Amino acid sequence: MMLIPTHHFRDIERKPEYLQPEKCAPPPYPGPAGTMWFIRDGCGIACAIVTWFLVLYAEFVVLFVMLIPSRDYVYSIINGILFNLLAFLALASHCRAMLTDPGAVPKGNATKEFIESLQLKPGQVVYKCPKCCSIKPDRAHHCSVCKRCIRKMDHHCPWVNNCVGENNQKYFVLFTMYIALISLHALIMVGFHFLHCFEEDWTKCSYFSPPTTVILLILLCFEGLLFLIFTSVMFGTQVHSICTDETSIERLKRKQQPRERRGSWKAVKETFGGNCSPNWFNPFSGPYHPALRDEGWVRQVASSDNMETTTEEQLEEQSEEQSEERKDEDSVEIKNLRH
Repeated sequence: MMLIPTHHFRDIERKPEYLQPEKCAPPPYPGPAGTMWFIRDGCGIACAIVTWFLVLYAEFVVLFVMLIPSRDYVYSIINGILFNLLAFLALASHCRAMLTDPGAVPKGNATKEFIESLQLKPGQVVYKCPKCCSIKPDRAHHCSVCKRCIRKMDHHCPWVNNCVGENNQKYFVLFTMYIALISLHALIMVGFHFLHCFEEDWTKCSYFSPPTTVILLILLCFEGLLFLIFTSVMFGTQVHSICTDETSIERLKRKQQPRERRGSWKAVKETFGGNCSPNWFNPFSGPYHPALRDEGWVRQVASSDNMETTTEEQLEEQSEEQSEERKDEDSVEIKNLRH
């Protein structure tokens, strides 16, 4: 998975005038509830297609090379049902992760009317994203691929052609878990099939010729081993992020931006949708996140003096970095994150 870095300078000020809200277009008319989310990114679309192709290839080899030709019908039925169930859950999780709004902030809501409606008080600040002209709530980051600010953004994953954020992290975790399970299951069946074919006549092990059968099984073995390691690592990383209530981006900025964390159990329940139940493993059951209220757009600082100091520092950094960032607006050097 590739971690897409985020923009690392932000406009901060208590006064609405500093945000230049007149340069922001009014928020677009919201679409109907349940409108499908889809990112038009060529690399992400290609990776998503490759993901489906690899799963379908594994389906083909498991069914038509190993299970259907087998004379042990009980073995074939049990493993066929189990593998197809896991594959269906993996692809369903992939679709939900790809087509679910990850928690995008309304684009262009940094308008004068919206800022004034927040009724900012001394010691309160609002953050504006200079790219999508949005007021950023706490823990939101800008994704240069989605071209939106995403709440609780962990990273942008090309394999699901979407950001992993507040609303779809559960589906991404389930996707990595089910892919790891079907990879492990396929490797076990390949091992048994090779043992069986060494003891029997190779011509009776498959409907294909022995050389073709061996090539198909080796490719499946290589694919299963690669994705078992890859998705297991991603699954462990995501579970750790949920339990510690810290995204990958926040982990990179931990020293510069210490923050108060919630209890790990509360974060787990919000991500997976309530108390522990079979719905945790159901890709058709959504997570639970309370609606963002007006106070969620506002952040508190210790004092107005601290606020002014922060503003001056960021304005100075902004002037130094603008020339460099214009060369490549869609990338940011993670090592330079200082906020």
